[in-house]
Amino acid sequence: MTRFTIASFNVKNLIGPDQEYYEFQSYTPEEYAWKQDWLADQLLTMDADIVGFQEIFDEAPLRDLIEETDKRGAEANAATVPGPSKRYHKRAIFRKLAFGGYGEAALAFAPNASDSGEPGRRRPGLAILSRNGFEGTPEIIQTLPEPLTIPMSALGGGSDAGHYTIRRTSRPILKARIPVGDTVITVFNCHLKSKLGEYITPEGADFAPEADLTNYDPLGRAMGSLRAALRRMAEAWLLRREIVAELERGHPVMVLGDFNDGEHAVSSEIISGEVPFKNYSWMLRHDASHANDRYTREENRQITEDVDRLRLRSAEKMFVRKSLRDMVYTSAFGGIYESIDQIYMSRHFDGTHGGAIGEMDYYSVFNDHLTDGSHPEAPYNKLASDHGQIMAHIRLGED
Repeated sequence: MTRFTIASFNVKNLIGPDQEYYEFQSYTPEEYAWKQDWLADQLLTMDADIVGFQEIFDEAPLRDLIEETDKRGAEANAATVPGPSKRYHKRAIFRKLAFGGYGEAALAFAPNASDSGEPGRRRPGLAILSRNGFEGTPEIIQTLPEPLTIPMSALGGGSDAGHYTIRRTSRPILKARIPVGDTVITVFNCHLKSKLGEYITPEGADFAPEADLTNYDPLGRAMGSLRAALRRMAEAWLLRREIVAELERGHPVMVLGDFNDGEHAVSSEIISGEVPFKNYSWMLRHDASHANDRYTREENRQITEDVDRLRLRSAEKMFVRKSLRDMVYTSAFGGIYESIDQIYMSRHFDGTHGGAIGEMDYYSVFNDHLTDGSHPEAPYNKLASDHGQIMAHIRLGED
């Protein structure tokens, strides 16, 4: 039996001091020290075997964070974990208290292809940290070899209603194959387009008209939200395509990151795949020629399997169902508490599925720092993460 933990950690704009990442936004050396201190404590507390990080502008500050976490972990182990000279040193509690360390871990960083390095106009990337290393070289998916063109059909038929084309995702998707015990798991780390409106700046202008709130344009801003949603869902489909390819190869899959949408949003459902209908034998056939032309029982079994084998499970939903807890959140803003950070996994890790190779034992949520912006100038709001961290505890094999 093998146990491991996998976590998602949006660190909120990790970059060195005195560097303007967005317009007029940077950290003083003191603010950067505060942020690194908080992040190191959080990473130490999580002590996850695999961590997917989002909002990483440069690799060096992340490596500094990991090094500081290791330093604190070594100090904690020296103070709390007894050596072999103590007769009680093998007690299980000390195994749980010990910090695993990242001294031998592998780190894969995916810079943003849209990041020019220009101060005030930086674009964040993401990373995966793995105590188990990687099998092969992790793959960065962002600039598409061939643009994705989405044709739109006209209501009532026809395919002449225009199209939407995407050539590059807003942030990279990082794909890594990670060995765990006798299994190799394909892990995707993503950060989909946010709900912030996407506005177009006219040629020669300093800003988009919709950005001028003194001349509020409700329809223009609504169009910006529409553009953002289209981009987010297109990115979700691109990720789904990669997921299906891995599942078709028989590889166990885990997807984690900042989805910028709740579990029941269309973009999240695109990533996870459809939930099988309860009984397709009740459903009118696609080629029905009369009112009672339904799918057969054998076709029902086939369709259900075809849908389910490519469907991902939400770690949060499995945890809520198992623990009787009715609320988990990773984001708090404007009085709305929701989960926009997710860990999804293929049915290889669903204990209710007969062919499962493992099961999630527990799901941790680290969200005590979220303040809903009640104190705008508080260090937690500016310097700590504005996301809760999530971690799935997985057991492979049988006890």
